[in-house]
Amino acid sequence: MLKESDPQPGTPNAWEAARRALGLIEGGPLNIGVLAVDRPVAQGRGEQVAVRFIDRHWQRRDFSFAALQRQTNRFANALANLDPAGDGRVFSLLARSPELHVAALASLKSGRVFCPLFTAFGPEPVRTRLALGAARILVTTPTLYTRKVAALRAALPELRHVIVVCAAGETAPPGTLDCASLLEQACENFTPAATSAQDIALLHFTSGTTGQPKGVLLAHDAVVAQHASARSALDLRDGDRYWCTADPGWVTGLAYGVIAPLVCGVLSLVDQEEFEPRRWYRLLAEERVTVWYTAPTAIRMLMKAGTELARATPLPQLRFMASVGEPLNPEAVAWGYEAFGQPFRDNWWQTETGAIMIGNSAGMAVRPGSMGRPLPGVEAAIVARDAAGLVRELPEPGSVGEIALRPGWPSMFRGYLGQDAKYRACFSDGWYLSGDLARRDAEGYFWFIGRTDDVIKSAGHLISPFEVESALMTHPAVAQAGVIGLPDPLINEVVKAFVELKPGHAPDEALRRELLGHARSRLGAAVAPREIAFIDNLPRTRSGKIMRRLLKARELGQPEGDLSTLEPAA
Repeated sequence: MLKESDPQPGTPNAWEAARRALGLIEGGPLNIGVLAVDRPVAQGRGEQVAVRFIDRHWQRRDFSFAALQRQTNRFANALANLDPAGDGRVFSLLARSPELHVAALASLKSGRVFCPLFTAFGPEPVRTRLALGAARILVTTPTLYTRKVAALRAALPELRHVIVVCAAGETAPPGTLDCASLLEQACENFTPAATSAQDIALLHFTSGTTGQPKGVLLAHDAVVAQHASARSALDLRDGDRYWCTADPGWVTGLAYGVIAPLVCGVLSLVDQEEFEPRRWYRLLAEERVTVWYTAPTAIRMLMKAGTELARATPLPQLRFMASVGEPLNPEAVAWGYEAFGQPFRDNWWQTETGAIMIGNSAGMAVRPGSMGRPLPGVEAAIVARDAAGLVRELPEPGSVGEIALRPGWPSMFRGYLGQDAKYRACFSDGWYLSGDLARRDAEGYFWFIGRTDDVIKSAGHLISPFEVESALMTHPAVAQAGVIGLPDPLINEVVKAFVELKPGHAPDEALRRELLGHARSRLGAAVAPREIAFIDNLPRTRSGKIMRRLLKARELGQPEGDLSTLEPAA
């Protein structure tokens, strides 16, 4: 909980204090893996349980900090044997598992860049990201390898090694390496790489509205902001039992599901089963969870299951609930009071910010619908860009503009992989421009309005319209596609596609079902469109760009706005 004596937002000593809290020396080495694993062992916490994994049958598997140190050392040595140069990027295509924790932390300790992938992606999104990231080593399972990678291997010349995590009775497919065998043969002693604060540590892919996914690069310095924000925005304290429900394929699942709780030295719970309301309430109760970090989609699904079900399980230890991934509607905050006697506290950040920037910290009065106020060290403003592209602050309360942050926070991204011009375009006149629209009230609370681009947020996932359109266009019947997100009370937005057909193809129900199945097989169920509509002519600009804004306005019955750049209908 923040105190008046703590560094306040924008004060210059905030990040200095955050570094001191981790025992860091200016200019000295900084390695996320060391802070997450080796430091707690050195502090005498070696036998303390660091992570508890719970499988679908409620079997618990505990890892102490000392056990994590041994396993990550073995994995780091295995990586060194496979990749002696030490500069290869390590990717994971794994669900919540001990092996994901070990692979991520070992990669960081060895000085390699680590990139997690979402297991629900279809083969094409997986191939695109492995290729863009020049993945040298992939850690996955035999099933995921066979379904999503094996057929693409020839198109990924940089991918030299695939390590598979075999379950009981499974064997490593041809061309892969068995993870257990590698670890058995590796030494338990390892000297971590002497990385610096500015060395790149993490690669996270996030979707853009056009072109390929953007590879966001975060440095080892990101851990400073992740640790500080876990203390302030999530109120993590010694002795806490913490549950972050985010999938490790996304930045939240790695930053606050793996790294932050370890660095904070708290017990982190990992449920390896998918969402089910009764299971979640049982886990909260049996594991005596004190801090719970989840997503608006999950909260809305719990709301749908009913307040009585929530109240049927007493949760006296639960003192702090937070939400992330998309704006949290006021009804969900109010339901938190009704079902649990306390609010869900929203917060705001992006893959590019690397850590929570704005939040409803402990001790703050929660205003339902607000993302909260800037955290210590974060200078945030509402800005507008004029016709010349210059940025000016909008200090008047209630003004709607773009959320901007003053650069310099430790977890600020260091670039987009291979897209320097796009990275530079994010900064102007001394501000990082987030692309998110909001307003700020007189008391400094920020309120989300919308996006300045077309990225779709569905069930906490960022979905690129371009990527979905491209997958649909691989079908022989599709000439062109336009994709938008439509409001949904449960998952925030659903993906809808508008499809132009090639001559000779009838827009009937059979083809619609075929296209839905085609998109699902290419992209995965989480990314593929839920709805497809056939259209004779997609609205385009004179330069040929599909006007998704116009598609969405027409679908929702909203004003169509400026049509001066619209291509005349054929």
